Amino acid sequence: MITRSNLAEQLREYQIRSKHDWASVSFFSSTSNLPSSRVDVVIFVIWELVILAFLVFSAVSLYFRHMRLAFILVCFTMLLLLCMKITKQVRLARKKKRRMLLPLSM
Repeated sequence: MITRSNLAEQLREYQIRSKHDWASVSFFSSTSNLPSSRVDVVIFVIWELVILAFLVFSAVSLYFRHMRLAFILVCFTMLLLLCMKITKQVRLARKKKRRMLLPLSM
């Protein structure tokens, strides 16, 4: 006999089996219970490499005493970091909302 508790148990087992935790070499990523796909991880690793490149360029411009350029690069880097955080939060909220809309039998 199919009961609600059996369905909930099957759903938990299915989620555990189908969960893909791809490790990100991310310094900026926050830990979350929601699994992320490979595409998400690749996108955010690329964003982080771009941010790192801008920080390195700003350090080099400081070395050559180009203060304005260094300040602009640091500001742009902070803007990119903020955009990355906002994008990640929006994407996780969408995933969570979609997951909550699934019926229990799924």
